[in-house]
Amino acid sequence: MIETLKARVNEDEALVRRGRFLTTSFLLEVGPTAWLIQIFEGRVVSVMRGPFVMPSSSFALRAAEEEWQKFWSSRPPPGSNDLMALIKRRALKAEGNVQIFMANLRYFKEALAKLRSVGAAA
Repeated sequence: MIETLKARVNEDEALVRRGRFLTTSFLLEVGPTAWLIQIFEGRVVSVMRGPFVMPSSSFALRAAEEEWQKFWSSRPPPGSNDLMALIKRRALKAEGNVQIFMANLRYFKEALAKLRSVGAAA
């Protein structure tokens, strides 16, 4: 499913425009599985599945697979509907240079919400 992030983000011109000043790579950990996602000027250029020996990324977002499944459901429950809600509940850890994450929070919220089941509001 995460492999579809590139197409889903890049086909949303408003989201790409919102991230036009964002160029970074970040690690997304879904339970034991790591994904390295590279973004160039708002477009997702690659999504690579780990394992990685020493991944080069600006920051990492780590949560249990069950938490991501709730976030990506078509109607996420309260506390699982937003990245900041996950952080507040301590279900999601943001580590590394979180300034990049926080400065582009809306972009990351909307980009990761693109992985929700069909019919969900993005």
